Amino acid sequence: MGESLCSSTLHCFETNRHMEDFGIQHVNLELSENLERHRTDGFRNSKGLVVRRGTPFNISVKLKGRLFNPQTDSLRIKVTLGRLYAVMPVTFSEKHPSTRWNAYIDPSNLNHQELSITVSSPASAPVGCYKFQLYVFTQDVRKSFVVGDFILLCNPWCSEDAAYIPFEDQREEYVLSDSGLLFMGTPNNLVSRPWSFDLYEPGVLEACLDLLKVSPQHQTNRKKDYMNRSNPVYISRVVSAMINSEDDRGVLKGKWTGDFKQGVSPSKWTGSGDILRLWVKSGYSPVKYGQCWVFAAVMCTVMRVLGIPCRVVTNYNSAHDTNANLVIEEYYSETGQKLNRSNDSIWNFHVWVECWMSRSDLGPEMDGWQVLDPTPQERSGGVFCCGPAPVKGIKNQRTDLIYDIPFVYAEVNADVHTIILSSHDQVVGFSKDTEKIGSLICTKAIGYPRVQNITGDYKWIKSPTSTLSSKSSTISNDSTLRRATASKGVMVFLTLAKHPVAGEPVVCLVKIMNKQKIPKMMKVHLNAQAKEYNHSPSETFWDKHGVIQLAPMEVKVIQEHILPAQYEHVEGDNLINLAVVLEDMSTSERVLASEEFNIASSGLTIQVAEENAIVPNKELTAFVTFTNPFSHPVSGLLTVAGAGLIAGKEQFRMPSLRPGGKATQSITLNPSMAGEKMLQASLSLSDTSITIRSFKMVSVNSI
Repeated sequence: MGESLCSSTLHCFETNRHMEDFGIQHVNLELSENLERHRTDGFRNSKGLVVRRGTPFNISVKLKGRLFNPQTDSLRIKVTLGRLYAVMPVTFSEKHPSTRWNAYIDPSNLNHQELSITVSSPASAPVGCYKFQLYVFTQDVRKSFVVGDFILLCNPWCSEDAAYIPFEDQREEYVLSDSGLLFMGTPNNLVSRPWSFDLYEPGVLEACLDLLKVSPQHQTNRKKDYMNRSNPVYISRVVSAMINSEDDRGVLKGKWTGDFKQGVSPSKWTGSGDILRLWVKSGYSPVKYGQCWVFAAVMCTVMRVLGIPCRVVTNYNSAHDTNANLVIEEYYSETGQKLNRSNDSIWNFHVWVECWMSRSDLGPEMDGWQVLDPTPQERSGGVFCCGPAPVKGIKNQRTDLIYDIPFVYAEVNADVHTIILSSHDQVVGFSKDTEKIGSLICTKAIGYPRVQNITGDYKWIKSPTSTLSSKSSTISNDSTLRRATASKGVMVFLTLAKHPVAGEPVVCLVKIMNKQKIPKMMKVHLNAQAKEYNHSPSETFWDKHGVIQLAPMEVKVIQEHILPAQYEHVEGDNLINLAVVLEDMSTSERVLASEEFNIASSGLTIQVAEENAIVPNKELTAFVTFTNPFSHPVSGLLTVAGAGLIAGKEQFRMPSLRPGGKATQSITLNPSMAGEKMLQASLSLSDTSITIRSFKMVSVNSI
């Protein structure tokens, strides 16, 4: 495809006389057949035809006047993308090079009054919205007919496409699925947050194409941008930069401190559709506000819409190594209070996306999943974007390859140095942890609402990766805590008795082992601080101090409780940093163990009536029930959403509910299409930043 391709052919014919006896009466784009064939039937409500490159599509041409004569008459088709275009003669042979646009009529089905034409695009054709024109030639006469527009996407079903992914269940999950789970919290207490990718909601496809047109690359050189859109590597890098708004008219404005009164708190978003539509409606001004999981989820929507397989990935204990020395330093006081003394940081979790594509620029050994991170952290090539960085390259520390492998490698592999400081800032304790960073890297499992552990894709680890239920992960950090123990003297372990749940005490267990054959007197300091997932902790809100005596080689377990009234101010998505420091009163040796955890809010459930007999366009009822788990009355706003199940969102005000009280709200659903759909509910409690979430997968059967 090129700007000058066949231009002389187009201009050497002119209409010399009226074609009163022969012409085109109507062109049918065969929407239903083509959308189904190209797995784009979800876009049925968008404008016009949506097809995937590398797979043929059919059009029907109804003629008027005399019959079509293959001996004297001919057809040509012109497709245009900006100033790029291709012209193809309509032949009677389907044997054409797959690297070029072509069109043919099957001679065995030739109807001289209505012609069925098959059009094929190369698997490397640029993504975008094309114009389509049909030309009729009869000897010295030419007549054109403007058919309209069609949208061309990448094709993960086509083996010649750079976005090809080999298995159907992968394509169902990573290209077609319009809902998913984002994993937050901590490695020992995963929080599954439902998210609606809204691929097929009104305006979303158009917004994704607008994103490419608004990009600086397109505005600077449109022809070059259109040509480069054949390559998923280029497309993904453009999208990574355009999701944030640091360098351009991007989709989202990030905010990590202060209040969110000028926009929407990142924790309030439930899907990508609202964000993308707001961005378009505002004239491409950034939507306020996003944080890492919002940036990643919106990018996942854009990539899936464009036909590039994509999944959202969470890296737990994610390092931001500002000086690139692969070391993160954490400081604690003698009494276990975490101090803000380092420019480096560890986020409890960080969320990015992986996109599947071939890397012809790097070689086939780097094909497959590529990390892309739209959260603005560091510049890449002068722009706030990250990737595509091949996951295989990250695992093998191929820092010589593009793009951004050193930065991502540090996020999953840095060492942690824990330093205990005295009141005079002297170092009184030190430990090194080589496994905390990137301790769990995960994504949603294919076809099931549970977590899949993909840590082994990024790092060389002893145990194989597996698919686990997020509800069955254990509360234990023994391996990390053991490495924080002095080589002689005592060993300390800090664990939680069970998953912390709102309204119940947090039960922590401190296990102390005397490793020597002499008695010991130990000072014990326990300290709890609230923290956001990406910040250092705030002031201490709970502490305990005491002295214990250990006989030679004795093991003791101390159990402590943090009561709901003591932690209830730790709201929303915030976490708790809990630390214990032991001091040997005879040697002044100190040893520290720490654990960070979140408080899970429960009490919201969803039920669907007759869930085994759900079909499109037939109303049914769902019930959302909330049981107050707190020790005080609560009220709030209930929001229910479900792409493909209800139009938009429905909101209901929940009046004050006493502790243990129950309230139920009925919702009318009207499924618009078959498939697995997500119904999600969120209850934002008044006068707090707490939002309680729940979801239910609903199977809509074909009629």
